[in-house]
Amino acid sequence: MNDQIHSDGSGHEHGELGDAEYAEFMELAAQEGFDPEEVEGALGEAGHGPLPVLAVVGRPNVGKSTLVNRIIGRREAVVQDKPGVTRDRVSYEAEWAGRRFKVVDTGGWEQDVLGLDASVAAQAEYAIETADAVVFVVDSTVGATDTDEAVVKLLRRAGKPVVLCANKVDGQSGEADATALWSLGLGEPYPVSSLHGRGTGDMLDAVLEALPDAPAQKFGTALGGPRRIALIGRPNVGKSSLLNKVAGEDRVVVNEQAGTTRDPVDELIKLGGITWKFIDTAGIRRRVHLQEGADYYASLRTAAAVEKAEVAVVLIDSSESISVQDQRIITMAVEAGRALVIAFNKWDTLDEERRYYLEREIETELAQISWAPRVNVSALTGRHMEKLVPAIETAIEGWETRVPTGRLNAFLGEIVASHPHPIRGGKQPRILFGTQAGTKPPRFVLFASGFLEHGYRRFVERRLREEFGFEGTPIHISVRVREKRGRNK
Repeated sequence: MNDQIHSDGSGHEHGELGDAEYAEFMELAAQEGFDPEEVEGALGEAGHGPLPVLAVVGRPNVGKSTLVNRIIGRREAVVQDKPGVTRDRVSYEAEWAGRRFKVVDTGGWEQDVLGLDASVAAQAEYAIETADAVVFVVDSTVGATDTDEAVVKLLRRAGKPVVLCANKVDGQSGEADATALWSLGLGEPYPVSSLHGRGTGDMLDAVLEALPDAPAQKFGTALGGPRRIALIGRPNVGKSSLLNKVAGEDRVVVNEQAGTTRDPVDELIKLGGITWKFIDTAGIRRRVHLQEGADYYASLRTAAAVEKAEVAVVLIDSSESISVQDQRIITMAVEAGRALVIAFNKWDTLDEERRYYLEREIETELAQISWAPRVNVSALTGRHMEKLVPAIETAIEGWETRVPTGRLNAFLGEIVASHPHPIRGGKQPRILFGTQAGTKPPRFVLFASGFLEHGYRRFVERRLREEFGFEGTPIHISVRVREKRGRNK
């Protein structure tokens, strides 16, 4: 949740700080010996809105994950010389020529139990939902296959910018193979060797032309329309039943068989005098990489629904033990930066013993999100359903909260005085000053004299919550360390 940030200083946004607050902040930074461009770069990184998204798509085993590793500059995406290794949707932040964007590594298109057309359509739907541009990877040594042709038709219909990557061109002799891919009708094929890095620079230049700039986020601007609530959780925990109960009518098919819901269903529902847009998402199965056909693509569409939502309501079956999969789903919402509400369903079925053990499980298994509002409900009977809206409103309020810079620095000064950072290697790093550069979720930049250990940053986050609330929202804390200049300051 927290990370030390690094920037080339090229950003010149000042997030959500007003002009007077920004001028005062920059003067403070200068007094502490920080370079103004470095400070502006740090604020730009923390204060931007959502980063533009680049989806890397293609058939299995064409080198998508190798290309993703090349783009992000480190080996993170799983690479193995057999098709279908990447089954989960995985995203990473990347930077090229001073611009930052998010890269999504997707599972390959392949024929499954629903047939080629259905599986290609489902994967293309995911690309459309989440990406601003697409890199379509084709194996130039094989040439365009029927599957590639099917993908091209759907990507063209989607209307998103597409950069064609002719992969596995390891030398000049392979460039003729790449040239043959002009026949796909997607424009110039960029000959690339993702394994060796050959040609990736030219391809990334084309990607930057296709991607929009990361929008500066402005404080207090509403997104327009009803607030978007994603209902997520394991299959058969009662998401569709909950949606029907809050709607007051049967809007969604409910079946005891897990996985009835395949596509997210958006419903405008008036609740507590407010109209909300509820998204009922397909249940996420325990091991995505073993899913086939509809279940696999349903999990991708669920991830896309979370990306579109402002609040994630995670439904947990309180009659069963909290599972690793429940925790993974919660992590998905937190990492997406969404406001969070935890709803324990089937509460009316619990006896005293189960309630006792559930409370112990919550203390141990969900300690990392103790800040999330919790409601105990019954989708079947409607019990405590009236508590859902106040919990959602609390989470949104925390998600949008901003602390003025002056008040934040007075608070940070108290922390440094009363709980200084432990001495490490004869030195004691200090938080010098900070600001909240963004909201939705709250994003803080702290400027320090040395590296702040993870445990100390967790302590700062905990104190921020105690002082300012932030109930129902993840908090991102980035740390900028003052560079040594000639002599120690």
